[in-house]
Amino acid sequence: MKSFMFLSQFVRDMRAQKLRTFLTIFGIIWGTISIVLLLGFGVGLGRQLKKNLHGLGEGLVILWPGKTSIPYQGMGRGRQLHFREDDAFLLEREIQQIKYICPEYARWGVELKQQKNTYAAQVRGVYPVYRLMRNAIPSREGRFLNPVDIDKKRRVIFLGNKVKEELFKDDSAEGKYITLNGIPFQVVGVLKEKHQNSSYGGRDEYTTYIPATTFSTIFGHKYISNMIVQGHDPRQNKALQERILQVLGKKYRFHPEDREALWVWDLMESEKVFMAMGIGFNIFFSLVGAFTLIVGGIGVSNIMNVVVEERTREIGLKMALGAKKGFVLSQFLFETLMITLIGGAIGLAISYGIIAVFPAGEIEQYIGRPTLSLGVALVAVALLGLIGFISGFGPAKRAANLNPVEAIRS
Repeated sequence: MKSFMFLSQFVRDMRAQKLRTFLTIFGIIWGTISIVLLLGFGVGLGRQLKKNLHGLGEGLVILWPGKTSIPYQGMGRGRQLHFREDDAFLLEREIQQIKYICPEYARWGVELKQQKNTYAAQVRGVYPVYRLMRNAIPSREGRFLNPVDIDKKRRVIFLGNKVKEELFKDDSAEGKYITLNGIPFQVVGVLKEKHQNSSYGGRDEYTTYIPATTFSTIFGHKYISNMIVQGHDPRQNKALQERILQVLGKKYRFHPEDREALWVWDLMESEKVFMAMGIGFNIFFSLVGAFTLIVGGIGVSNIMNVVVEERTREIGLKMALGAKKGFVLSQFLFETLMITLIGGAIGLAISYGIIAVFPAGEIEQYIGRPTLSLGVALVAVALLGLIGFISGFGPAKRAANLNPVEAIRS
């Protein structure tokens, strides 16, 4: 019964103040849209940053040979180091923390040709485990390199999806032949399109892969370009790097604390930076949205103060007839929360509609897709409730503290 009275009084007051009510509700709608969309874009951006980073691989440590900077065991500084394939297998035997390891050859500007189509691409010589480490997922019709390709030094090639488009256009490539510097190779697979925001030597979509044994035979490389290492626990990458320095330092006689002897890229460190950026964006977006919503809350407080002024005599009569302070306080808080609820509900609905029709495609791989998650919705509802309560409590308390006699005289 009391709720029905509050609701009927609320409807009557809002009809009497149509323009002011509309502007106030519009402020809440705008504030709600702001905070929901900003948080939604923040969540989407954070997820996309992580997804793009994992396009390169998850928790990897990538190693390049450098130059010694510390004299050690009679050897001077400035020695240029070179890796061989055996170094990768040595590390795999000596270090239990290693889950996967892959030596990698690289050569740039190799001419690929398919009939009249020619393309200069990077060619990498790798082992089958590379697929697992670098998320080199083949399209449905093909496969990645396998152990038989390695053992028999097969002339097979795995193409990046952009390379395939350059050579084959819209035609399928699997099973067909191309020439690599004039040498025929059979295409066994094409990279499935993936998002990638970091790389070394170029994006995977513009790269091609052949068996490491075939690479060294054709090009005559004695030394590999780099090694890719993945530990069982990426959180222990620092300890893993220390062990790698010890093992390779013993073999190549460089100081185990010589950080310039090996160039190391720890993807976990990059991920921490990207995640910190994502959190920073979310905090910034939350503050902007919250301040926008607070402005709407000020409008609610203003209109409720006007309502109290206009209904002072009515409040005095109710209190003179026995209405308690709690009743008056509850009535005005109810009306405030109703305004906030209506504006918030409309704002959430509009936000959901915007997110639902937000265009995907090329832009998505950079900023992600905004997400109206349960967490975002709960944050918006909590802020709406808090701002509604704070906005209405002052006017409601003022109404409840009116002196009945003075209120009736006004």
